[in-house]
Amino acid sequence: MLEKIYVLYMLHLIFQFALTLPLQDVDQNEDLFLMPDLSYLGSSVFKEPNSESGKLVDTWNETSEINPEELGEYAEGDIRFPKKGRNGMIAETFRWPNGVIPYTIEGNFDSDSLKNIERAMDIYHKYTCIKFRGKQSSDDDYIAIVSASTGCWSSVGRIGGRQEVNLQNPGCTSKVGTPIHELMHAAGFLHEQNRFERDDFVTIAWQNIKRGHESNFDKAESSKTTGFGVPYDFRSVMHYSGTAFSVNGKPTIIPKDSTKTEKMGQREGFSRGDITKLNKMYNCPEKTTAVTGSNNGNTNSNSNAESNKTDNKNENKENSNPLVNIAQGIIHALFQKTKAQRK
Repeated sequence: MLEKIYVLYMLHLIFQFALTLPLQDVDQNEDLFLMPDLSYLGSSVFKEPNSESGKLVDTWNETSEINPEELGEYAEGDIRFPKKGRNGMIAETFRWPNGVIPYTIEGNFDSDSLKNIERAMDIYHKYTCIKFRGKQSSDDDYIAIVSASTGCWSSVGRIGGRQEVNLQNPGCTSKVGTPIHELMHAAGFLHEQNRFERDDFVTIAWQNIKRGHESNFDKAESSKTTGFGVPYDFRSVMHYSGTAFSVNGKPTIIPKDSTKTEKMGQREGFSRGDITKLNKMYNCPEKTTAVTGSNNGNTNSNSNAESNKTDNKNENKENSNPLVNIAQGIIHALFQKTKAQRK
């Protein structure tokens, strides 16, 4: 009995302390939560748009073994930030509030390119809780989709103010997967093959990489990024092709499982893992369940079944604990108060 009283008292203290936190701090913490730390990219993210990347994309066609965004002279090929960012030394990034990404289309796109951009957005709307909508006068932060002859590139996440997503026409708009890829950067995601645990799944053939492009294969730090519980995903629309940045046409990324080779670098659309990660970052895992039948990106159906059984068992056990119910009630009251104050 005394233990229960102690727990309830501690919950009361936590609740009272939380109510004293300024709302701005809550907003900022929400923005930073689960966003990737880009410090491992260093100053390479601030490269200026260049015509050399555009010339390479001009020579690209759909029969190429690589993707057009892998031709850029930017960080990892297609990641760049303007030097006017929130912090002059590092690239800081934030989530888009409520998953809403305002946009303008400012490029000179032909009708087929526009259709593929619109189709990419429709795919986001169908499978995720990300919502693209036209910029309104009240929107300070938004993406401007442009078509300069400087390749395919984007910043990662919301960086503040107007930020460009460049889709050189038609190289970066021929396949719907390229706009999906660049928009997924804008939503806050990095490349799949740069995950910290990638060496468990692929071998990087450093001897085949173009000189000066080795940093494109640097790994993110495990303490500063998350895979949202989704296993390494060869089918991700964010994965490089097997010969990306090759100096001799030989593979630069070699799967340790030889059956995965043909799956890398696809640009046809989202993998189930992509959908799962997007919806977990933007707090709508129920959307994943609705469109895939599962709330995680594991492609092993047996593992999914066992995982779901375990999760459900633990959830039912927790829900039967009256102290947990009380805690949930307090948390609910806190969020309701926060919402009301924001309005």
